[in-house]
Amino acid sequence: MRVFLTGATGFIGSAVIPDLIKAGHRVLGLARSDAGAAALAAAGAEVYRGDLEDPESLREGAASSDGVIHCGFVHDFSRFAEVCEIDRRVIETLGDALAGSDRPLVVTSGTGMGTAVPGQPSTEDHFDPHHPNPRAGSEIAAESVATRGVRMSVVRLPQVHDTEKQGLVTYSIAVAREKGVSAYVGDGLYRWPAVHVLDAAPVYRLALEKAPNRARYHAVAEEGVTAREIAEAIGRGLKIPVVSLSPEEAAEHFGWMGLFAGMDMPASSELTRQRLNWQPKQKAGMIEDLDQLHWSAF
Repeated sequence: MRVFLTGATGFIGSAVIPDLIKAGHRVLGLARSDAGAAALAAAGAEVYRGDLEDPESLREGAASSDGVIHCGFVHDFSRFAEVCEIDRRVIETLGDALAGSDRPLVVTSGTGMGTAVPGQPSTEDHFDPHHPNPRAGSEIAAESVATRGVRMSVVRLPQVHDTEKQGLVTYSIAVAREKGVSAYVGDGLYRWPAVHVLDAAPVYRLALEKAPNRARYHAVAEEGVTAREIAEAIGRGLKIPVVSLSPEEAAEHFGWMGLFAGMDMPASSELTRQRLNWQPKQKAGMIEDLDQLHWSAF
């Protein structure tokens, strides 16, 4: 299968490419820059020049492929609602290009979209179109695409990690270094799910190959890592104090990250494991990877 991959030069997309190629697929990777194009070529992918905010390039890339995996996202969380709206438009554009073909489109969302009961793990089969998180727009757009002759599926991601990046935790590290303390909110027992990037990548491929229309999957290895554990690992790495903050203090301390700080967001992947016959294989969990992080780079 010739697969058009957005976000191909990013953290997750870079892991998806070798997984697809190893399975016998060809990858047409979206690249904005010369450096990105060179990285894609070195990884064995075909290079397609374009941009998430250039609809015509997205349409042409999707139309020339047998299926699409959309990993791309504008990672500027300081304008979260705006970049979520960009993602919604991207999904609609890709869907337009694939309409009526029954070709697969795999899009990306967050595990928080599967939360039905606060404090209970989110699940794959739950989706609330009225969810207050702006990221819901991505799944609303995906639902619209699914009615137009496209085999749509959603991969929901938790905090994706290795020894270089850690999802939103990467931003927590930057704040901790700037403020001189590693902080959590209240008792720090609220949880964030996690997965190693090399375990996340196969979920996209399996969804591309196997998913029926409107399927949702959770690429989750650890159901919930507590904020206190994360803050303590950051404190060890940066050799700074670990402190508890009130919600009011956290809003000032974390800045835009205050939108997520204090949120209990555990997530299950039980149905994903059953339906895709997927099992995480990497031994290192989030805390283990944090303890092996290249701290000099932060």
